[in-house]
Amino acid sequence: MGVGAIVAILLVAAVFLFLSLPDANAFNARVERIFIENDTLTSGAEIKLLEILAQSGTAFSDTLTSYRMVIFVLLVFASAMLIAALVFLITIVSLNRRMGEIERAGIQVNSLLISREERTVYLNNMELSLTEAAIETLSALAEARMDDEVLSGSELEGLISGRDASDCEEAAGATRIKRLRDAMGNQMMSELLVKTIARRGYMLSIDKDVIRMI
Repeated sequence: MGVGAIVAILLVAAVFLFLSLPDANAFNARVERIFIENDTLTSGAEIKLLEILAQSGTAFSDTLTSYRMVIFVLLVFASAMLIAALVFLITIVSLNRRMGEIERAGIQVNSLLISREERTVYLNNMELSLTEAAIETLSALAEARMDDEVLSGSELEGLISGRDASDCEEAAGATRIKRLRDAMGNQMMSELLVKTIARRGYMLSIDKDVIRMI
């Protein structure tokens, strides 16, 4: 319906513009009338003037024809741009709805195997190689998930560094979470896998029974 409305509006505008433009042969018709009504113009200068008028009429007709073509091309281009914009808008809305559905449902993880020695994570059938810091962060989150715990940024930093959580800053743990998400690469997957709980901390949004650590 939207595409049809756009095409209909532009079609009406095109018809109005073309009807508003003067006739391309109007000038030539006037010159021809001058020739017919003034057959007494026989001197060289008068004939030369009539020839100039005839040439001007032809030039006017060619110019007006080119204007019509330019207007037609611009209308076609405008139609294509508006239709493309509408299609992109519909696509974005559809993707946003899909993202919302995925976010509400979370990631369906059947197995999460963490190998600290190899610094590798096997998420379902996908293998991810992480940095040592990222694997330590993910391991801490996995252990907390198996105990049904939510780790704040300071608790996460303390668990990894071996210090007391009260001596650690919340921002340090948040930085580790960000680096873990960056290391996992896929932003959508990492944002949904590592869930942020407002005013509480971070946890893995998967079933604890699928987690294995070696």
